[in-house]
This record gives sequence, C-alpha cells and structure tokens, in this order.
Amino acid sequence: MKALFILLVFLSYSFASELTLGVVPQQSALKLSKKWLQITNYLKDETGINVVFKTKSSIPLFEKELYSGAYDIAYMNPYHFIVANEKQNYEAFIRAKKNIIGIIISKEKKADFSFDNLKNKTFLFPAPNAFAATLLTKFELKEKFNFDIQKHGKILYVNSHDSVYKGIARDVGYLGGGIIRTFNNFKDSIDKEKINIVYKTNPYPSHPIAYNKRVKKEDIKKLEKAFLNMPDELKTLLSIKEFIKTNTAEYDSIKKIGIK
Repeated sequence: MKALFILLVFLSYSFASELTLGVVPQQSALKLSKKWLQITNYLKDETGINVVFKTKSSIPLFEKELYSGAYDIAYMNPYHFIVANEKQNYEAFIRAKKNIIGIIISKEKKADFSFDNLKNKTFLFPAPNAFAATLLTKFELKEKFNFDIQKHGKILYVNSHDSVYKGIARDVGYLGGGIIRTFNNFKDSIDKEKINIVYKTNPYPSHPIAYNKRVKKEDIKKLEKAFLNMPDELKTLLSIKEFIKTNTAEYDSIKKIGIK
C-alpha cells in the first residue's frame, strides 16, 4: 500500500502542468531572473503549475522566439502582442492597471525639438520594435514636431533600456527612448544624475501577459487568479501596483496609431 501511494504521488508530480513564461528583456537577463524567478515560484505555489521563466539576451531574439510560438505564456510589449496575436493566436488576459507612456531622455533639462536642432543627431533606442521606448517616441516626434527620425536622424539600437540611459549619460547619443518604469528602476546613480526626462508620450494599454491558445483554459484561470491576488511585495519587484484583467480587443487602439 505504501509503495502504491508513493507511485501515485510520483505520477501526479510527473504529469503536473509545466508552462514556459517568456519575459521581454527590457533589462539584462540576470536582473530579470532575480525578479521573475520569485514570481514563478509564487505562481507554482498558488496554482500547482510549474511555470518556467525564460528570456533572451536582446529584444529581437525574444521577438523571434515569441513569433515562433516558443512560449506558453509571455509578458510582452503591446506591439509584440499585436504581431504575436496575428502569427500565433496569443490572447491577452492580464496587464498592469497603469497605462504605458514612452519617454525621451536627454542630458539637457529642456530639449529643443526643432527640426534644425534634431537633424543628424544620434538617437538611442533599446530595439527597433520596443513599443513605448522606440515606436511611440518616433511616432510622436513625427506627428507633433514633424521630425522623421528615419529620414533625418541617426539611430543606434543598444539592446536594453538601461543601455539607453547609460548611453545618453555618456554622450553616445543626443536623445534616447525609454519608459518611466525602467527609468525609475535605473540604479546607476552616477549616470542617472546626468539625465532628464524631456518628453512623455500619450498613454496606451500597458504590456499584456498573453497565452498561446494551446494552453488549457483551466490553467489560464488559475494563473489569472494568482496574478490578481499577487502579494504587494512581489508586485513591487515588477514596479506594478495592481494587475487587472484584459483582453485582446483592448489592444485594437495600438493598431490605430499607424505603427504597423
């Protein structure tokens, strides 16, 4: 009888659900792992699902994995989600309540956004398809200041938000794109003292957590509940105050700004 009990426990453990969670690398893989491994441990304890943290060394590499359907669930930017939904039928189900806003960083306290000043300047971005840090800031510079970075500026992609902030502080570029959350989390005090937020974009729905449709609905329900009930100390690790339910339709507004 004891041997049978041990066998049943082993089989139950062996067949427990395991899901990969891909996280967009806005910071280094090491920094992300220190935060998200605590999140995945919590999710496993709450749901019984073995959630495995995954990321890549750069945003483009993450995009390649995401668009191939490599992740069961993923935390991604809104632009990534639009593409992932089209290519692999990912569906959004959770996001931070606070909307996302792109920022432009400069060593100057007040930037001159005139065409003559911006022409031929170097702009730093974390990746070509970083939503708020790259796409939104480019879009609004063109819409509001009639400056097309693609045509009249010089662009340097530097792999992460932290790299943008360091680069602007060290005169690698004139202006750089980021978001408030990663700017607030940027801990290099010497570099941070040298840079300023000189522009903020309009707000849009924040990064969704989305699931591939191959994932069982009952597992998504368990994960949804766990995110909504996550302890404050864990949400603080992610610089998120509150998670809310979302859905794919909420991100239709992203398509309308013409980024695609």
